[in-house]
Amino acid sequence: MAFPNRSSATLLSVLVFSLIFGAPIFTAVADDPLFSVFEKWMKDNGRTYGSITEKLQRFQVFKDNFQFIESMKNRTLTYTLGLNKFADLTNKEFLQKYATFKPRNSSNISTPFRYANVTSIPSSIDWRTLGAVTSIKDQGNCGSCWAFSAVASIEGINKIKTGNLISLSEQELVDCVSNCYGCNGGYEDYAFEWVVQNGGITTEDDYPYTSGITQTEGTCSNTGNYAATISGYEYVTAYSESDLAKAVANQPVSIGIDASGYAFQFYSGGIFTGPCGTSIDHAVTVVGYGSSDGTNYWIVKNSWGTSWGESGYVRMQKDIYCIAGLCGLAMEPSYPTK
Repeated sequence: MAFPNRSSATLLSVLVFSLIFGAPIFTAVADDPLFSVFEKWMKDNGRTYGSITEKLQRFQVFKDNFQFIESMKNRTLTYTLGLNKFADLTNKEFLQKYATFKPRNSSNISTPFRYANVTSIPSSIDWRTLGAVTSIKDQGNCGSCWAFSAVASIEGINKIKTGNLISLSEQELVDCVSNCYGCNGGYEDYAFEWVVQNGGITTEDDYPYTSGITQTEGTCSNTGNYAATISGYEYVTAYSESDLAKAVANQPVSIGIDASGYAFQFYSGGIFTGPCGTSIDHAVTVVGYGSSDGTNYWIVKNSWGTSWGESGYVRMQKDIYCIAGLCGLAMEPSYPTK
């Protein structure tokens, strides 16, 4: 979607004058009513900048994002937006850091779908309340959403099959899955395949997450101390929300979505209905589904920390007219088997 009220000329003028005149122009900007909002946001989010010029630049981005969020309030929506920790990032910068999932054409890959013949599923399910979902995690400044999505699905099936909910290591996947790209993106199915071939995956405690460290040859610390194993993985029938529901009724499922829109960047609650496309660029995990006021939704676990969305989750509209599902969520679902 187009971003309204971009003021690049204003930003350029502010930066040029701040370089020439220094403090006077900074004082003028500081008199902007939004500047105090920006400084409170900086404090709340632990944000600092290396120079006045950078601070002025980030304030302009913040101001543009604030105006976008305000403009959306005039629309009739089933969700809300807010100034979260991404409020000083342009959408391009946001996508470069946090939407690096690399989709695959799984519709061309023939694997069995064990839930194909399921004929009855519950009207709603929430694997969080059933104890099969660990707390929300944060991928930080690392494009490792693929690892977080895969781990959440493995944690879920491991709990369902063994009765033990164990927080598993995303960092082990980031460091060790050689046919992915560490912090520069990857594939959930390659992560599943690595866990199968490796004989298991270790715990978060034994192999803690260090966001921002990219995968390079020789950094994998394979201890052999595995807390969970899987036997394989399968794909849900592509372009079928009904089959996705069959799978989610039995276990959490990894999916790819198009997270490129400004609305998704600043989502803060409610049932997300778009706008969004189907160019998949982010990996998340479906951990349930339900309905509210006649609108069906998926419960989706994200990896951007608890300050984003509904304490780290997003409810995405379910059963829409598009066979790809909202934001392409039905295009490439996959899940581990045990």
